Amino acid sequence: MKFWDHQHSARSETRRLLLAFALAVAVLVVAVHLALVVAWLLMVAVLPVRLPFPAGFLAVNVGVSLMLVLGGWWVETSNLRAGGVKLAQRVGAREARPSVSHAEQRLCNIVHELCIAAHMPQPQIMVLPRTGAINAFAAGWDASDAVVAVTQGALDHLTREELQGMVAHELSHLHEGDTRLKMRLAGMVYGLELVYNFGDEVRERRGLAWLFGSAIMLAGFAGWLAGRMLKAAVSRQREYLADARAVQWTRSRDGLGGVL
Repeated sequence: MKFWDHQHSARSETRRLLLAFALAVAVLVVAVHLALVVAWLLMVAVLPVRLPFPAGFLAVNVGVSLMLVLGGWWVETSNLRAGGVKLAQRVGAREARPSVSHAEQRLCNIVHELCIAAHMPQPQIMVLPRTGAINAFAAGWDASDAVVAVTQGALDHLTREELQGMVAHELSHLHEGDTRLKMRLAGMVYGLELVYNFGDEVRERRGLAWLFGSAIMLAGFAGWLAGRMLKAAVSRQREYLADARAVQWTRSRDGLGGVL
């Protein structure tokens, strides 16, 4: 299979997984409602009087569930939109200094060459000087705040071809919008987790509230777990796509293969 085929396969699988993610949110909303219906029926069964379902039971359940999921997604995504440079600085990265370091000059040359080959804006280049491990990452919401950061260990120990393969992999994440996608998925998983947390708070109240809280927690945990699994699956497909992109831009499997 050629790198074009790998890219097409990864994109197709990503679309299917994102559709499954949207379906998981819809299933969660339905599951919360059904769980609360069961909890209501169990509560009515132990009471001496028969009570009808409250007016707007379905609308309230669906509305609150969506408010938690979408509200949590919006809050978490807003927190993650601080920018790639700020995120890199938070983990100890600094701007590359090509004028004082041959290794950093080589890194800047590689990034510049790859951005020309990929027809993409050049991100800010940063280095993690106190990290001896061989690693790199890309971050940023869009091209205006994009950054690619490489550890000192990668600069010291990788050949030019290997460093080129690793940097091409990270640039692919920026080119394909993977960093933005990961932020959005992280926000959605946080929103699913809020449903579980809300159920936990309700369960701690006195009386029969624990029954409704437990029902919400059960549905929320299932939704959160499904969201985590789908997020991991999407990340794997984007890694495959980045590998294929790196081979396309560098025209070499050995560079990236040497790093892996």
